[in-house]
Amino acid sequence: MSDIELQAAAFRKLVDHLQQRTDVQNIDLMDLAGFCRNCLSKWYAEAAADQGIEMSRDDARERVYGMPYDEWKQRHQTPRSTD
Repeated sequence: MSDIELQAAAFRKLVDHLQQRTDVQNIDLMDLAGFCRNCLSKWYAEAAADQGIEMSRDDARERVYGMPYDEWKQRHQTPRSTD
């Protein structure tokens, strides 16, 4: 297995993990890790563009979120606490 295939497999596991862990909010990811699902979808779209593949921001988000972004926000996004 090539290094690229291993990286792709690890990325798929990360995306699957984030799709399963809907309790983890993007703002918490950003605060703790410096990136979130939106960052991953932006990087995904940029990688597609680098390969000459046209991909909208919404299409990239749907691949990372596993559903349309607005649907994910409605189902899973919670207000940020002000503690």
